[in-house]
Amino acid sequence: MGSFRINGGKSLEGVIYPQGAKNEALQILCAVLLSDENITIENVPDIKDVNLLIELLDGMGVDVKKVDSTTYKFTSDSIDVDYTKSKDFFEKSSKIRGSIMLMGPLVARFGNAYLAKPGGDKIGRRRVDTHFIGIQELGAKFTLENNNTLFKVSANKLKGNDILLDEASVTGTANIIMAASLAEGKTTIYNAACEPYIQQLCKMLNSMGANIKGIGSNYLKIEGVSKLSGTKHRILPDMIEIGSFIGLAAMTKSDILIKDVSLDNLGIIPKTFQRLGIKMNLKDDSIHIPAQEHYEIESFIDGSIMTISDAIWPGFSPDLLSIALVTSIQAKGTVLIHQKMFESRLFFVDKLIDMGAQIILCDPHRATVIGLDRKIPLKGIQMTSPDIRAGVSLLIAALSANGTSIIDNIDQIDRGYSNIDQRLRELGADIERI
Repeated sequence: MGSFRINGGKSLEGVIYPQGAKNEALQILCAVLLSDENITIENVPDIKDVNLLIELLDGMGVDVKKVDSTTYKFTSDSIDVDYTKSKDFFEKSSKIRGSIMLMGPLVARFGNAYLAKPGGDKIGRRRVDTHFIGIQELGAKFTLENNNTLFKVSANKLKGNDILLDEASVTGTANIIMAASLAEGKTTIYNAACEPYIQQLCKMLNSMGANIKGIGSNYLKIEGVSKLSGTKHRILPDMIEIGSFIGLAAMTKSDILIKDVSLDNLGIIPKTFQRLGIKMNLKDDSIHIPAQEHYEIESFIDGSIMTISDAIWPGFSPDLLSIALVTSIQAKGTVLIHQKMFESRLFFVDKLIDMGAQIILCDPHRATVIGLDRKIPLKGIQMTSPDIRAGVSLLIAALSANGTSIIDNIDQIDRGYSNIDQRLRELGADIERI
């Protein structure tokens, strides 16, 4: 496993461009299986999870052509469904959570899907019931095999139905949308996730000939079609990476311009960081964060302590709560971070406490951060990245700290952030991959 060595305490400066959105890319790449015609995808991020999914598609017989560093052309006209029963497929698919979204396209177009239990971050319980219940309601049969580690889903022909999701799962919604696009008849999905990435998937499918209405809402109406054609699609910039760069700029007293951010698709992300006291200028589809010696956390109108919590879209993304937490460390004031969705995501705060942060872990879901207001600098230590977002949060802390930090298990960071060390060096960071 690789590590980062960071000599922190340096202010950074420059321009940075966010990569393509990881969470959108995983959905869009699965959707290429729905058509036997050419599909071109632009702004594909060069990260481990995405590259592994492309390997899976290639193994299944998808003709994959890399046009340039971020553009791929896919043709799924000779799919080997038997590959999805192979040991190689199970081993690779079990390493990434996004592989579960292969189920909808495979069942809709080929009648069968075999999937290993999906992998991904160890951040608490991440049930997949919504996926299977939704596909079952479209007429598929679902069985568990091999000591509950292998999912088999099959259907002669999916049929439209009225579906009320038990939770607004983003990947579950994506799976059902893709399956319903080729199902017979009309499907309605109520309590659907409506993140920009889901909207992008719907727009792409409509450009392929699907009939999806209600895009952007939690009530989708899908009229199934018999065939989908090819298309060209561009992936949005990664909102989680954008939020990470905002936090990085504040913590390191840096002057950073984040360009091409798709402001219209960021929701309340900029406003949430502004509530932590971070000044920013939003203009020309860019976010400029000037160097700030101090930033002060707001209080609620009644004077009570600010609470930042995650919620389904258009609420604040759970993937950014770790970033908000670490950014609060050097703010003036106090904030309660409430991670509602995952009960293991805040456990990395022990490393921040070792660095000198004042954080009270109230329970698995809540942490109170008492800002240091720059009066006490963090100190460099050795630590391990437990998951993608916590790993980047530790990286931000290390870049702001005095002394040298070592972050082990950086494969976790590489799963979601492309060439992050090189891009940070271009801003002036002292970071080395060892």
